[in-house]
Amino acid sequence: MTSAKMVSAVTFLYLLCTVLYFIFLAFRAERLGRLATGAAWTTLGIQTTAILLRWVESYQLGFGRAPLTNMYESLVFFSWCIALLYLLWERNLKSRVIGAFALPFAFAFNAYASLAPGVSAKIDPLIPALQSNWLHAHVITCFLAYAAFALSCAVSIVYLIKLRKKGKREKEGAFFPGLDSLDELIYRTIVVGFPLLTIGIVTGAAWANYAWGAYWSWDPKETWSLITWFVYAIFLHARISRDWRGKRTAILSLIGFVSVMFTYFGVNYLLSGLHSYAS
Repeated sequence: MTSAKMVSAVTFLYLLCTVLYFIFLAFRAERLGRLATGAAWTTLGIQTTAILLRWVESYQLGFGRAPLTNMYESLVFFSWCIALLYLLWERNLKSRVIGAFALPFAFAFNAYASLAPGVSAKIDPLIPALQSNWLHAHVITCFLAYAAFALSCAVSIVYLIKLRKKGKREKEGAFFPGLDSLDELIYRTIVVGFPLLTIGIVTGAAWANYAWGAYWSWDPKETWSLITWFVYAIFLHARISRDWRGKRTAILSLIGFVSVMFTYFGVNYLLSGLHSYAS
């Protein structure tokens, strides 16, 4: 089986995982929760195998490059990062509730890689601008940051849903995290993502200097990465200095992830620049 076929299979497996997590939410049965978690870990393992296989396929074609350089590969890796961070988070927190809102992100990005007509699974050689040791550090840190922000977005959605229902069925608190716990989770995920994004921007600047002779050129991708950085910096400043909590920070988290998505997708498809090779 080729790596592309495995990625396609992973798409449907993540959809199954999402359904299982929602069924777990509906019936609140621990056995169903364990089934959902087991399915998610299994799917992550298959996806990991697909990524490694694509790396091997690259070597077989004589390119010998990490599968991180085009839209298809970055989507698959983004999906993998989201699933990995969520499952590690679930294990640490011993709570599966957010899975129904986090796994859809992993499914959506992997599905886009597999099914979108404009995304090619073809393995091409690296263009000169990408032939640098900075590639791995830049791409990995950026997508781990994006994955952390995706989880923050998922928790923010849960927070706003629960806030809207507050007072109607507050008895569900024993099963579902309370508003204060959700608020803290939003903060913690952004605390993880922000330094990773910072490292990603710094390594990207070093890479740009290697590839194009300048650390910063106000390329659209660079500009929107900086905008995204400022959104999350504002979040942390408001939280630490002004003790912002609750609905305001949940909305700011959502705005941040919208900025992430425009940095990732919008720039590639709507604005031309030095990063156009990633589309």
